[in-house]
Amino acid sequence: MRVVFLEDVAGVAQGGDVKEVKNGFARNYLIPKNLAVPATHNALQQIQSIAQRSEEERVKTLTDVRALAEALEGTLINIEMRSGVNNRLYGSVTNAVLADELSKITDREVDRRTVILPEPIRKLGLFEVTLRLHPEVEVPISVLVYPIGADPETALAIAKGEEVAEEPVDEAVEEPAPEEAAEESAAGVEDEAEEEPEAEDATEEEEEEEAASDEVEAEEEPSEEAASLEPADEPEAGDEKADVEEAAEESKEKES
Repeated sequence: MRVVFLEDVAGVAQGGDVKEVKNGFARNYLIPKNLAVPATHNALQQIQSIAQRSEEERVKTLTDVRALAEALEGTLINIEMRSGVNNRLYGSVTNAVLADELSKITDREVDRRTVILPEPIRKLGLFEVTLRLHPEVEVPISVLVYPIGADPETALAIAKGEEVAEEPVDEAVEEPAPEEAAEESAAGVEDEAEEEPEAEDATEEEEEEEAASDEVEAEEEPSEEAASLEPADEPEAGDEKADVEEAAEESKEKES
């Protein structure tokens, strides 16, 4: 079927072009969408005005797209996902997901086909994605996929290979609550009360052991006074008899 294009159709024709297309494509898509009309005599008479109007719309669209590209250039999109072993995702991040996030950022509908993503993202990390907003305009953006519950800034630093400073640990000892402090104080007093009798008992036992030791030493080693009071050795009976006999013999010799 020969048709006159009223608007630009990407990859097919521009507004004002006259082309032969398949009947099904014309009847089921181009004509119902008001993108083209059959190339009748009246339609052919309007080709010039259609082409001019399309050119004006094309310029306006290109201007808007370039402004959007400048606003989106360098944009970072954070996507929070569940992950498992080896940073693998439970699911994937598709161009439709990214288009939805871009629509929220720009407050305008973004077609998923403008997000050039060779294959869905299936792992955590930082990725560079290209947006083809127009056949003549492309813009790069960044996509950070991080695990649920993580801090995006920390995840971004890790993805870039930067050193992440650990949070300082508070080493200060927490003061116990008043009730706990009272209980600990009472427990300490009880412990001291239990320990004191044991210390006294130990002291008494040591004194008894020292006294017993002194008594044993006293028995084993007699004092000097006791030694001085002991009687001298007595002469034996045999020695006294010999002395008497000698005295008698001396008396006899004197008499003779």
